This record gives sequence, C-alpha cells and structure tokens, in this order.
Amino acid sequence: MSTTDKAPDLATDLVTLTIDGVQVSVPKDTLVIRAAEQVGVQIPRFCDHPLLDPVGACRQCLVDIPDAGNGRGFPKPQASCTLPVAEGMVVNTQATSEVADKAQQGVMEFLLINHPLDCPVCDKGGECPLQNQAMSNGRGESRFAASGGIKRTFPKPINISAQVLLDRERCVLCARCTRFSEQIAGDPFIALAERGALQQVAIYEREPYQSYFSGNAIQICPVGALTSADYRFRSRPFDLVSTPGVAEHDSCGAAIRIDHRRGKVMRRLAGNDPEVNEEWISDKDRFAFRYTQVADRITYPQVREDGVLRPASWPEAFAVAARGLREAGAAAVLTGGRVTAEDAYAYAKFARVALSTNDIDFRARPHSAEEASFLASHVALSGGVTYADLEAAPVVVLLGLEPEDEAATIFLRLRRAARRGRTQVVSVAPYSSRGLRKMNGRLVPAVPGAEVEAIGSLKDAAHGVTKDAVILVGERLAATHGALSAAVELAATTGARLAWVPRRAGDRGAVEAGALPNLLPGGRPVTEAAARVDLAAAWGVEALPAKVGRDGNAIVAALTKGDLGGVVVGGVDPDDTSDPAAFRAALAAARFVVSLELRATDVTAAADVVLPVAPVTDKAGTFVTWDGRPRDFDAVLSNPSSLPDLRVLAGIGEELARLGQGSSLGFRTVADVRAEMRALGPWDGARPAMDAGKPPRAPRAKAGSLALATWKQLVDLGSMQDGEAHLRATARPPVARVSPATYESVFGTPEGEPGHSRLATVSGDRGSVTLPVEVADLPDGVVWVPARSFGRGVLADLASPGSRVLLRDAPSPDSPGHALKGAVT
Repeated sequence: MSTTDKAPDLATDLVTLTIDGVQVSVPKDTLVIRAAEQVGVQIPRFCDHPLLDPVGACRQCLVDIPDAGNGRGFPKPQASCTLPVAEGMVVNTQATSEVADKAQQGVMEFLLINHPLDCPVCDKGGECPLQNQAMSNGRGESRFAASGGIKRTFPKPINISAQVLLDRERCVLCARCTRFSEQIAGDPFIALAERGALQQVAIYEREPYQSYFSGNAIQICPVGALTSADYRFRSRPFDLVSTPGVAEHDSCGAAIRIDHRRGKVMRRLAGNDPEVNEEWISDKDRFAFRYTQVADRITYPQVREDGVLRPASWPEAFAVAARGLREAGAAAVLTGGRVTAEDAYAYAKFARVALSTNDIDFRARPHSAEEASFLASHVALSGGVTYADLEAAPVVVLLGLEPEDEAATIFLRLRRAARRGRTQVVSVAPYSSRGLRKMNGRLVPAVPGAEVEAIGSLKDAAHGVTKDAVILVGERLAATHGALSAAVELAATTGARLAWVPRRAGDRGAVEAGALPNLLPGGRPVTEAAARVDLAAAWGVEALPAKVGRDGNAIVAALTKGDLGGVVVGGVDPDDTSDPAAFRAALAAARFVVSLELRATDVTAAADVVLPVAPVTDKAGTFVTWDGRPRDFDAVLSNPSSLPDLRVLAGIGEELARLGQGSSLGFRTVADVRAEMRALGPWDGARPAMDAGKPPRAPRAKAGSLALATWKQLVDLGSMQDGEAHLRATARPPVARVSPATYESVFGTPEGEPGHSRLATVSGDRGSVTLPVEVADLPDGVVWVPARSFGRGVLADLASPGSRVLLRDAPSPDSPGHALKGAVT
C-alpha cells in the first residue's frame, strides 16, 4: 500500500491523562466526565447528558485537578462535564480525593435546601438520581435550615402542556429539559426565567409547550420536577416489570421500554439504541398505547347468524370462515400496515395457498398504478441507506415525506445533522412546514400533481444532488402518477442513493413478505416462473397462481361489481382507504367478509366472521424498518382472548384444506413462521423492471378550484391514539393553509388587516369542512389541510389527495345555519 493510501494515525489524536491513579488514553476533546467512565469511575451528575451540549449548571460533578508540574492543574474543583482532557492531566474524583468529595457533598447540600422531601409520593421515587446520589455522595444530615426550617413552595402542578406537568420546587435547575427542547427537538418554548433562588422553568404565557417530543424532557429530568399527566400517581417504579419493545406507530423502529403491572401496560419509555433512535422517541410512541385497553376491544370470536353477530368458539369461527370463503367463490385479501412481518407473510401465503390467488394488497391507502412495480424493483431486499448515512450525506432530499409528522426518528437525526452543518435538507413539498424550518431545510415548491416537474428540476447541479446524496421517498409520492418513476430517474442520473419511507410500521415487512399482487415472499416476482416453482416447492404445493393479482383499489371495485365474492380484511380502517364510501359499498356487496381486527370498526360491523387478533404487546414479532433493519420483539403480556394474525389464518387454512380447498399453511406459531422465512431466504434472481403503468384520467377542474394538499399530522384522530386524552390535547389544531394571494382572493382583504373573517369552507366531491385559515408559503392555487384532524378525515369528508376543491369565505360560527359537514370551529 502506498503512503498516500495509509489510514490516518489515530494515536496522534489521543490524549493521555491519569484518573484516580489509572492512566488512560482518550480521543482529543473528550470531556473529563467521559474519560472517568472509561476507567470505571462514575462521577455524580444532574445536568450532564451525553446527547446534549455541556452546560455545567448543577456543579455536582466537581473533581480535583491538582498541579502535576505541567501547568495542567486548577486551584479549585472543576466541573468535569464541561472540561476537556489535556495531555498529562491528573484528575482525582470523589473516590480518591477528599477535596472533590467535600465539594460534591456541599453542592448536594445546597440542592436539598429547598428540595421537598416527598420521595414517597414523588413519581420519580425509586428511580431518582437525586435520591440515589444524595445517599452515595451526600451528607447524612443537612447543616442548613431554609427560612426558619420552612422550605420554599410553589403552586403545583403547573401545566406546561396538556401532557407535561411541572412541580417547580423539585427542580434542581439542571437545564436538561430546556436544552433538549431547543437543541434536539427544536421547540424552544420552555426556558429558565428569573435568577438566583427565584430561577425556575417557565413558559411563554400565551404559547404552551407545543412539541411532538415533550415526553423526552420528562424522562431525562433527574428529579420529579416534570411529570406526565398520563402516568402521574398511577404506579411506583419498583412495582413495574420492564420489557424491551419496538414502537409500532411508524417505520422508524424506535426502541422503547414497556413498563407493565398486573397484565396492564402502565407507561412506555425510550430505549437506548445508538444506531436508531438513540435515547429519544416521539410522544406518539411514548403515550399512544391505550388503544388496546379501550372498551370496544374485541375479546372473543363472532359469527353472523340471522343477520346478527353472536359469540362463537375459535373452532366454530374457523369452520364458518372457511365454509363461507369457499362458498363465496373467488376471494381476496386486504391488510393494513399494522401487521408484523410474520403476520404479513401469513397473509401472503394464505392468499396463494388457501385461496389460490394473487389478489392481496397491504396498501388499502391511496396509491398509484406504478407503486407496486416500484416496490418490487427498488424497495424489496434493498437496504443501502441507514440512519448513519442520513447524518453523513451532504444533501438529503425529501420527496412526499414530512419527517416530523411521518417519521419522527428520521426527523431528529436529520435535525441534528443540519444543526451541526453537515447536511442540507431539500424538500419537494407544497410549503415550508414547521419541521422543515427546524431542519433549516430548503423548499422546492410543488403543486400537488406537479411533483414530476419539481423532481426533475433537482437534476440541476445547483441543488447539490450528487452521488453522495440520499433521496427519501415517502408513501405519499405514490398519489401522483409518474412521481416514483421521476424519483428513480433522479437517483439514476445523479448517482444518489434512494430509500422508501412508509408511514406505518408494518409496510416494509409486508413488501418483503409478499403481501402485494405482483410480489411473492422474499422479493420473488409473481411473473417469474422460476420464482413460482421455487416457492411452490418450498411450500409443498403443485403450483402457484401465475397472473399478477388485483391491487387494493381493483379489489374494492371487483367486490362491488361481483367479480369477487369473498374478502379477508385485516386491520384496515375504512377512512384511510382511497375512497371510504366505495370501500364500505364493497363490504356491503361482498358475499362473505372475514375480519381480523383488534377493535370494533365499520369492517367488523359488516363482517360475517369477526376474529380478534393480538396487539403488539400480546405477541412476538418483527417490524422491518424503512432502512431494511429487522426489529424483533417478544410478547409483553399473555392474553388468551386474542391470537396473532398468523395463528388465525392458520386455523382458517386448516379448515379450508379439510373442505378440499388448497392446503394448510403448515405453521401455528411465530417461531414456526420465522423458521420458514429463514429457510425460504431472499430471491437471488433478477429484479423486475419498473413499469410506470397507465396514467389515470385527469378529473375536470371547476373554475376557481384549488389543488388539495394534505398529510397526516403526528398526533391526530387516528384510532391508535384512542384512549389517551392528554396526548390528543397536544395535537396541533386543524387549519387550512393558503398563499397570501389566495387568501386575498377569498376574503377580499390582505392577511393581517382588521375586520375580516379567518374561517373558510373547503368543499370537495365528498363533502365540506370549515376551518380557520393560515397564510403560508404555498404556491397560488393550493390549499393544505391536515388529513385526519377533523371529522372522519379528508378522504371521507372532503376529497381524495391531489383533487380539486373550492374555497370560500365562511359565515361566523354564530351565524344561523352554520352546520357544514365536518365543521371545526
């Protein structure tokens, strides 16, 4: 190897120092408190956190650094959390130095002067760093009495937000919460106010702490100053059993810790996974878990008799479902994105082996004709982009993706990279969202339906999209025909790497498992004879259907027309489908409907057989993240009232085989499915070429109509947030956003002028909604509304995404006759 090819000499970047008599070499600029950890010395601290900038606020980590004759000493104890190491430095911690020990005990004494001794009723009691370090690094008795023995008190609790409560007298002013909010989340709504003994955490009186990540401030608070309205006074830490898990609300795969007691989940905390979410999770991942505990949870199988659902045993329900599907004729499978990879594999195998069809789709949501081809050719078996790559890329392009709302962990990683000046975020979107502004991102404005042209403009070198860039494609891009093809072309032209970021946790696993009309498990194309033969041999069947199946939209149409008689529906919310009214009509027209569901829905109301399935807490499984990373988790609770989807499908499959249709699935447990998936392995043949498909017929636009832009906000009216009123109360209020010129054209007055209405009615082909209006940097002729923050949502109450809507000035809410469908005031 030539001298120019040699790796850099890392030894030149190391600094050698002595800590408590132990010599250690650490990288340059390492903080003393981190160096001490490497020799096994834990210095007490409150303000220090490895993922936050050092501040030296609490002074609890004082150490003694004597002069060793090299000019590296200090006459007084120093805060080890802000002091970088230096060559030859000698550090004595509380373990070896009376000076350091005395300094730490003095700081602890000061902290406890006004701190209430209410550990038995404090939510932090039992897991409190202050409690622990007062015992290990404090005095047995205090020499001070504050105000004649009476401690300072404040009215409590103070609602920083609907979810976060503050007990000010417990605060030790470590500034962890304020630093997290400003540095990590980008929501600087809380700050330290006043000075001296009066200093306290404060908020702006007219602006509550509005953040999707506020629960992290609660978790990293080293005392009980910040508590959760959801968990406050509900349990004690030492009464809880903790189990590691994976968040189920997006495709990021954030590590979480699930704390439960007596068969009930009490709270969820962020896990520590440096490669994925580090130590942060969104409030949705933290608090939205009570949907499994609501009153409409289905706890037993049901079959329809004389038009009414009645309770049934599992064997009877399996038998009725099998008989009904057989008698209905051709049947299809529709499943949502909540399923694990193992469950998705079971749905895919059930369709091919038990129903002899490729009519299966996990995309009950809106999608284009080209998306299935895109998923088969560019997503299945891919994994070339990781979280680390996002922070290393000079440019990250967002296409049809709003990370703060749709992929919270990606947002935090991109924000950190942007904050450090490493990464420029470029977004093709209707307007600069709050999340994009927090990433210091650059907007490439795109009218809904015109994303192809906007994506094509990124080939210009001025945008900086090169081979080192990363392109993140959100599932919403599939709403525009040709946009996915444009993204693939952009990647091919520039050499940038491309990754698909779905919104739901189970979507990527469903692709790998073959829950698509054109794709078999392991990335095997349906159209490849060798792939079908390979899979048929592994499954022990003679042959698999060769014709590419119907997608979700075509399945709905075929049920309505009578071309399909039966359907198996697993975890599909009708209001999230492309056309909710058409989906409900298809259920009504179907000759036999089998529903695998957690809670009562419009699907279970129309079903002939209802089979309760287990939520993620009650079963083991795997979620595959957007970057192709498998995230396994074990069952937290044991609940005999519901079964994993795969076990339910296996039961129906066995009954169908007994009736002479198809064959059984050959598995009953998650372990069985995992073993079968491993044995099957990935497809080693050529990937299919991408086919853009036929463009849809463009609808006629009414004069004066606007293009509708929409996406779901992180906290909204989604059913998996039911049961958590405090979380719902933190949701951003629904508004309609328009450009300044559009605003003036509707109201006849510029934004900000007095005497004008700020309510407008948006009308589409499916209904109307009245919302407050905000002006944003949208292109003229576009209106943005949140997808699921009012009524039953945009798809059910307004129009399909990208369609044309009308906007008009709305009457005052107090005016007679103000009763528009979906009205929000």
